[in-house]
Amino acid sequence: MSVISARNIVAALDDTKYNALLVGIDHAGRWIPYSKKALLENPTVTALPDDTAHTSVVPYTNNGGLMIKHADRSLAVDVVFPVLHGTMGEDGTMQGLLELANIPYIGPGVLGSAIGMDKDVTKRLLSEAKLPTAKYKVYKSHQKDQIVYSDIKRSLGMPCFVKPANAGSSVGVSKAYDEASLTKAVNTAFLYDTKILIETYIKGREVECSVLGNEQPIASVPGDIVVTGEFYSYDAKYLDEDGATLTIPAQISDDTKQRVQQLALQTFETLCCEGMARVDFFVTEDEDVYINEINTIPGFTTISMYPKLWEASGISYAELIDRLVQLALDRSRKRHALRTDY
Repeated sequence: MSVISARNIVAALDDTKYNALLVGIDHAGRWIPYSKKALLENPTVTALPDDTAHTSVVPYTNNGGLMIKHADRSLAVDVVFPVLHGTMGEDGTMQGLLELANIPYIGPGVLGSAIGMDKDVTKRLLSEAKLPTAKYKVYKSHQKDQIVYSDIKRSLGMPCFVKPANAGSSVGVSKAYDEASLTKAVNTAFLYDTKILIETYIKGREVECSVLGNEQPIASVPGDIVVTGEFYSYDAKYLDEDGATLTIPAQISDDTKQRVQQLALQTFETLCCEGMARVDFFVTEDEDVYINEINTIPGFTTISMYPKLWEASGISYAELIDRLVQLALDRSRKRHALRTDY
């Protein structure tokens, strides 16, 4: 899915402003150079060159910066767009590497990225800020035998959702209806993380809102998702164009739209985010609003909500990328102006 997002971003880049240097990371963690032509013309999702073409990324100069070294070529990088979804990319690890190299990058920093990835920490901070979110329980792998169906049914109700605490794109998420499906869902979630959430099912619309900015972020018009399956799964989000219907603006009242936008901004700031994020909500039949989660590197595919919501709000795909780049550069300049000695 990261490759699909990257393809759309590169296609939208203004060649008179940007010289895109593409680097893919394969499942083994190897950094591999990729040509713009190959990315745009190759329709396969996971295609990367073989590992004989690996590259390295190193800091350079006394003032910091990043250089891509491949064979006999070394190219400096001005700003990084980490189109990396899920762990090892969206969770603060990549952001920490870029911070150490003093290179500007798009999206939230180390703290906001780490918080946004961990659904448990996210919910704790939202609850502390008195922002509405579904009831939930957290279990670590050594507490697996403490997950009792009767207790879950009594405290959270059935059906319920089971999720890895640290995973993106609905990976490892299951909807449980009874004891057998709860057991299966728990086992699936623990494949992806050592900490899981079991969460109350909220019946309602899935509404999303995009946020853009640093100190004074703005919120897009909200969008509405009608899912053809049980829930908004990985396939429905990124691969199946018939997996969900996106309605922009969302089919909710004007008051609820404003409430969603307000909560999106409050969530963005409460979770220490910068640059961009997409905040996902459940809106019930009575138009009660609950925060589901935040995505700090949202999808940029042709069926992704983040760019679509901004297009509906008057910011084109190309202009959105320009703004994200400027936000990254502005944040970097302000950070570099701070004293680091005493």
